[in-house]
Amino acid sequence: MGAAPSAAELAELRASVLRTCRAFGHEYYVRASDAGDNARDLWRALGGIGALGAGISAEHGGAGAGVEALAAVAESVARAGVPLMLVALSPAVCATIIDGFGSPAQKAEWLPGLADGSRILGFAITEPDAGSNTHNIRMRARRDGGAWVLSGQKYYVSHVDNADALLTVARVDDGLKVFIVPTGAPGLAKSPIKVEILSPERQYSVFYDDVRVDSSALVGPDAGMAVLHAGLNPERIVSAALLNGIARYAIDIAAAYARERTVWDVPIGAHQAVSHPLARAETALTASRLLTESAARAFDRGEPGGVEAAMAKLTASEAATAALDAAMQTLGGNGMSREYGLATLHGLVRLFRIAPVSSEMLLNHVAHKRLALPRSY
Repeated sequence: MGAAPSAAELAELRASVLRTCRAFGHEYYVRASDAGDNARDLWRALGGIGALGAGISAEHGGAGAGVEALAAVAESVARAGVPLMLVALSPAVCATIIDGFGSPAQKAEWLPGLADGSRILGFAITEPDAGSNTHNIRMRARRDGGAWVLSGQKYYVSHVDNADALLTVARVDDGLKVFIVPTGAPGLAKSPIKVEILSPERQYSVFYDDVRVDSSALVGPDAGMAVLHAGLNPERIVSAALLNGIARYAIDIAAAYARERTVWDVPIGAHQAVSHPLARAETALTASRLLTESAARAFDRGEPGGVEAAMAKLTASEAATAALDAAMQTLGGNGMSREYGLATLHGLVRLFRIAPVSSEMLLNHVAHKRLALPRSY
């Protein structure tokens, strides 16, 4: 990883991403959601300006600027009204795992394409009977000569229709391992899950019926659980940044509306019933951004950072929920209109209180790791 980005470099990165994404706008996000096209045009544009490679090592086509820079990208994408969850998956989870633990061949094959947006990786970890408990993962991987054979089911996997391969977590005799499984592999089947959110990104159940991959598909064969853990904190940090961007987007819309909308001879923003919820949302957002920044810097310094990442994601989900609710209330009936671009994000923000990792499990982690309280799980 290169040197930490300066404030000026981060500001330039944010500005570049905002310009690119605002050229598409929230209307594009809604159209892409209706079309179910995974917003591929926007993804390619982000790759074209180098945004997706912000955290990927320079020798493999990225900027080597770490998770802090990728979080800046995610926040700016959402601030422009196009909050793609894929930013927290392909460049955050998957690229971080391969950059840190992949073989030279895996890095050469995947990282340049992940950096420029021409290739996409999904992450398959959740199972119907495991939920947040990775110890209950039942997906099995067994050796067969010079290959591995995977059998089982994954649940709530994003971008199966869009990704080139899935980083798949499976159980072997000595624990859990991560495999790169092409989405076109024989024996791999997908079934869409109908989710009540407006998003161009869809969720799937994925079935592995003796899916055979070469031994070279195993990532970090001798690294143990460190491979899996390497991607989880970046996912939480970048998800937090995405939520911060949504909060910023919502507050900006509401504040502009409250300054102009006049009832009873004064702008509605003059009334404390309108201004105070927005002021509280702004305060919560400011705190969340600082916590997210701190978590990203801790990760980039090589610290464990699990508690900080959990706190950031928890705080950001609460801040975004409050900001979107206050914004919708400020606009009244217009807050429910697609035209104003707020209600269209309600389901997505609510989803982030469940995944990745529910708020309750994040609180469990903080209580156990920071406060030394006994585990209930």
